[in-house]
Amino acid sequence: MILIVCGVSGTGKSTIGNMLAEKLSLPFYDADDFHPQSNVQKMQNGTPLNDEDRQPWLETLSDKLASWENEGGAVLACSALKAAYRDTLASKCTSNIEWIILHGSKALLTERLGARKGHFFEPRLLDSQLSTLELPNDAVVVDIQPPPEDIVQSIVARLHTF
Repeated sequence: MILIVCGVSGTGKSTIGNMLAEKLSLPFYDADDFHPQSNVQKMQNGTPLNDEDRQPWLETLSDKLASWENEGGAVLACSALKAAYRDTLASKCTSNIEWIILHGSKALLTERLGARKGHFFEPRLLDSQLSTLELPNDAVVVDIQPPPEDIVQSIVARLHTF
């Protein structure tokens, strides 16, 4: 079973993904750890990534997802903002992926990004991500306002695979 926790930066993908993985006894991975250095550098400089920048990263993640699926599953935190990105991510998996979209107001996201320390994402890129976001019809969409424990509980209750 593969679960991908998606959303723009600041939604809590890593926090929620980690907690969800622990609850489901699955390994957790963060897609940010697989970005090539050139992508990290662009984001640190405040330059939004384009589709050409993302494609090799998405293909690497697609290979990883297929491998993790064969090993029994995993939870991945990944922005996966566009349908085309999600298609690439899912392209090598043989079973359905559970897509979980974390969604919140721009004000809350801005507040969270301003408080975050030690992350390469430049907060001024939030507008670019929000304009890129394409919400899927078949995902579990979850509001990020409640405490993380409540968000995880809500996700588990709404998963299609359980």
